[in-house]
Parts: sequence; structure tokens; C-alpha cells
Amino acid sequence: MSKPELSVLAALALELAPGATPGKSALDVATAGELAGLVARDLAKLVPEAADLDLGLVAGLFDPVELLRPGWPVHAELERLVARAPGAAGGRVVGFGADDAGLPESMRPSAEFAGGPLKLLPLLLRGDPASVAPVGERLEQVLLDTGMAGADTALLAQSGFAVPVEHARLLTLNDLAAMMAMQYEHVGLAPMWPLLEAALLAPGAVQWLDAPPEPLAVYENGGVRMALLDIDAWAEGGFAPADTDAGRLARAFERFQMRQRQLAAVLEAHGVPVTFDHCPAGRDPRSVLAE
Repeated sequence: MSKPELSVLAALALELAPGATPGKSALDVATAGELAGLVARDLAKLVPEAADLDLGLVAGLFDPVELLRPGWPVHAELERLVARAPGAAGGRVVGFGADDAGLPESMRPSAEFAGGPLKLLPLLLRGDPASVAPVGERLEQVLLDTGMAGADTALLAQSGFAVPVEHARLLTLNDLAAMMAMQYEHVGLAPMWPLLEAALLAPGAVQWLDAPPEPLAVYENGGVRMALLDIDAWAEGGFAPADTDAGRLARAFERFQMRQRQLAAVLEAHGVPVTFDHCPAGRDPRSVLAE
């Protein structure tokens, strides 16, 4: 029976120059292997024991929402492919690049999320739990503060993807989640974060968003249910402002509906399905969602 394996899930993050568009979304196989070797070296400089683990890297440009999804699907596929890679386990370095057919479909960045200044190359370190656990713990401690990639690593990424790169750094998926939580806070999406965090880190949990005037929602059983309210139920449920002017109330209700659509779109971009449950006037919408 083969020994169980454990992985540290991470990424090479490229901060692109403002307005820059990559000339390529994926590197060729040879360049992917070269870049993986440089990343392995960078990690070993920070935590020497990392050199004893297998490293796999996908040389494609992903948006944060594609990596921060329940079950970490891109990394799960990367883990499967690294496990099948030839050679004796322990210290293998494998870069997955695009052949004539492109990257494997299961690890191909979506054109839907091709924009944005932050691009991520998924990577992982894999080995037996006794070796991986201390490396993972150390990387969680040091990468966020000291995880800048080497200058030659950044230059290879810049030339390979044909795009100006302002910063290249290594980070764990926990680091990435913390960064995204801060970004969402800056753009007014902090109330949604606990729902996404539960989906990512505690999929068996129940997490509510119950903070009027924000939409009412609950994460449970792998998805989010959001209360679908008409204007009367919205007013009864305590989501409306204290205003008696019908015109202003109608506009506030339209903004509430737009907010619902905004939160649902972000959650679904992260792979969290959202369903709307009709909550009629005269019933507590919280009790409807709790059914």
C-alpha cells in the first residue's frame, strides 16, 4: 500500500503593470519546466527542506477567483498530475505548460477572468505528511513577508508571458485568501466574505449573512441561499431605510436588488452556487431560509 501524501498549496503571484495585457496565457512546456525550477530554488532558499519535496507548477495565468474555490479544484488536478509524474518521489520538479493543444482542459485559465492586474500560477509542494507539515507551517510564517521571487524568476515570467511584471512573489493559498479578504473589504464586499470563507475552509459549517440592510443569505450544504424579497417583504424584514417617501423607498429597493446580484455574482465566480428562495411578505425570511 502506498504511503499517504500531503501537499502545501501555493501560487506564484504576478502583479502586472497597470493596463498591461499578457501576450500569452500559458507558457510552452520547456519554459514551464525552467520556471518551475527557479520557483523550487526560490522556495528552498526560504525553507531548505522544501527541496526534498515534489514541486508542481501550472504555467498558466489564473485569476484569484479561479484558485479560491471550494475543494481547490485547480490544485486538486495539479496534485493528481504530480502524483502520476515519472521518477522517484522526493525532489521532483514538474512544470506543466502548453503543448500544441494548449494546457489540459482541467487546468486551463478561463477567458472570462482574463483581465485584472493580479495573475497567479498554481503550485504545490507534495510529500509524506511528516516532511510536508513543517515545511507548510514555515512557509505560512515567512512567505507573506519575505516571499519575493528571484529577479530571474520574475524576468522569465515577464518574457514568457510577454507582459510587464511589476512584482513577483510566492504565497500560500491562505495568504491569497487573506489578501482577497482585504481587497473585498476595500471595495465594500466585506459582509460577503464569511460566506465565501466558510465555503473554502469549513464546507460543513452553516454561516449566515444577517446584517441589514445587507441581503439575507445563508451558506449551508455547499451553496448559498439568498432571500428573494418583494418590496413589502423587504420593508417588513427590516432591510429598508426609515423613510416614508415612496419614491426614495423604491430607489432604495432597487439598490438592494443590485446588491443581491453583486454578491451572488462574486460568490458564483468563486464556484459557490447561489439560489434565491422566495420569502413572501408576512413571513420572517430568516425562518424561510432556515427550513
